[in-house]
Amino acid sequence: MIKHVCFDLDGTLVDSKETILESTKAALDQLKINHKIDEDIFTNMIGMHFVDIFEELKIDVPDFEKFITIYKALYFDYMYSSYLYPGVQQTLQYLNEKNIRVSLLTTKVQDQAEKIIDHFNLRSSFDYLMGRRDGLAHKPSPEPLLHICKELNVEPAETVMVGDTELDIQCGKSTGSKTCGVFFGYRTKIQLEKEKPDFLISGLSELRKILQ
Repeated sequence: MIKHVCFDLDGTLVDSKETILESTKAALDQLKINHKIDEDIFTNMIGMHFVDIFEELKIDVPDFEKFITIYKALYFDYMYSSYLYPGVQQTLQYLNEKNIRVSLLTTKVQDQAEKIIDHFNLRSSFDYLMGRRDGLAHKPSPEPLLHICKELNVEPAETVMVGDTELDIQCGKSTGSKTCGVFFGYRTKIQLEKEKPDFLISGLSELRKILQ
């Protein structure tokens, strides 16, 4: 029986592609770093660590921590480009009414994740918010999801990890949780099928069928 649903953020609850892209460009511009970002490659890597993204795009960022500081400061200047995917609020309401625990697991840093959830007035729908934290590994490691399950007093086997990338599916599988890939985000259905999630959905409204 499923007692807990854990959601990824970007590409799962929020379409933030333009916000991430524009704030990344602006931060690189402030640092006077030359860049030619291939938007298709960039979009297909959302959810991964910026170190890996810049390596793939061959962008040299000498002071990575300074980049992150500027990026975070600029991010909310571009929040007007982010919006909730269809069915987010209704799905969260359904889970709350069914007394299914709800959590967030994102590779965004903790304070940024909380601000985004607050921006969309979703805080009351969640039992636990988990962003990137010092001392804890991040997806695809099982560590953050195991931490959430412990905090909520639920078993990983009673959990469904819902996300749009291979990182989410790998994280869920490594904990023994059920996994649900969403292919309206930043990975294609074919890419997600390779990870062999337990479920694949094209919209969040389909999630309730899985839980019945």
